[in-house]
Amino acid sequence: MKISKELLMAMGVIAVSAGVAMADDSIQAYAHPTLFGTQGHSLVTADSDMIIGGKIYKPCQAKTIAGKQNVIVARSAKKMLGDMQAKMDQKRGALYDPKMPVLRSELAFLISEGLGLTKAAVDQYSDVAASYWAKDEIDRVLTEDIMIGYPDKTFKPDKAINKAEVFCTFAKMMDVEASKTAVPVLNGQPLKYIPEWAYAATNEVIASGLINYLPDTDKVINDEYLSKEQVAFLISAMKRHFKIDLSNGAIGCATKYEQTSVKIKLSERLSARTSNANDTFSAKTTEDVTINGVCFPAGSTIKGKVVSVARPGVKRPGYLEVEFNTISNGDTCVELPRKLSSAQVDVTKNPNIIARVLGAPFSMVGRVAGVAGRSVSETAEIIANGTEELGDNLSDSFVDTACLHPLKGAKSVGSGVITVGKGVYNICKYAVSGTFGVLYEFVDECKYIIVPNTTNDSSLNPDEELTIVF
Repeated sequence: MKISKELLMAMGVIAVSAGVAMADDSIQAYAHPTLFGTQGHSLVTADSDMIIGGKIYKPCQAKTIAGKQNVIVARSAKKMLGDMQAKMDQKRGALYDPKMPVLRSELAFLISEGLGLTKAAVDQYSDVAASYWAKDEIDRVLTEDIMIGYPDKTFKPDKAINKAEVFCTFAKMMDVEASKTAVPVLNGQPLKYIPEWAYAATNEVIASGLINYLPDTDKVINDEYLSKEQVAFLISAMKRHFKIDLSNGAIGCATKYEQTSVKIKLSERLSARTSNANDTFSAKTTEDVTINGVCFPAGSTIKGKVVSVARPGVKRPGYLEVEFNTISNGDTCVELPRKLSSAQVDVTKNPNIIARVLGAPFSMVGRVAGVAGRSVSETAEIIANGTEELGDNLSDSFVDTACLHPLKGAKSVGSGVITVGKGVYNICKYAVSGTFGVLYEFVDECKYIIVPNTTNDSSLNPDEELTIVF
């Protein structure tokens, strides 16, 4: 009876172990990744200077502005807003809404935190108590003379500040040429609620280009106030597109970068279907360009490198990540700036039908061989690892039983059964995946011959013309 109970307990342990093992089982790679969803699309970071398939890809949480798809300003803006909310909530409870008009204290906070201001003088205004949530940030912007209070010695920290005053504050920090008398116009429409005394400052902000990165541009034109969110975007855009130098104070600290635009024509084909990481490539410039004070004529050579590749699959175009490294003309060679602001494909081309037909058999054989080879090698590894594990399980079962521990011995036998089951299951997965992969590669190659534009989003083709802006 005692032995029967032990056997029943052992069977229970085997069943539970099997359930846990199957629940935890996860294979990270397959012979062909498209069937089981491995090797998914990995997007580059918001601060990347890479192009993927002719576009700059953004992380899904990074917010872009309409009409400025290659500009990301949401991350630092979001962090500033989050920091402000946390500090406000700690001091006075949840009174935070990023869509509401920005208050004077909030503008001070965003500027101080966004630019990293550190200097602070003694108390200057009676209505900013030592316990006020933004006391430190207000003192810093006052010390830098970016903001000022009222003649009655108050700062009015909880008063909404209109957009004309916001633009005047930002204009103090920038050095941009603009009309001092013209009515401010954005997107062909005059800005409302801008008095004449604010024309010069508003025109300076418009000329800086920063206002184009704000969300809800129509509200920027028509509303009297900017929201907390819009001001955070404005600060974030200034940090991204301007050089900030606080060594002489914050007044005039932001000077605009001189962007460099390079027009190029690719000399070879790069594709998520066939390229590999660390492949190098070249392109020719189609216009004269000056880089680091050196003038390069049209026809100069751009050198670049494939950084990473994800093969296309079912419902996934795959991606191609490339970087541009140097520009040269004869013996003169200069490294390209590392920060890429934007990139766009101006002229899209496909390899001609003869080129596609001639190249297809080789890529098809290579890709099919790759799938088949991975299927065989992974199956062999499963069998080898499973045989080793099964041998260990059986050895443990005999040792434990001979040592008068039948419960542990039965558990080892159960583990061996599970090992065999997992092996069969994974071999079947690889067999299905491999078969599917071979069929997929064949169909994909035929599709590329017939309709090559289906792969344009993840390829760069010879003679395609691009504009890259540093």
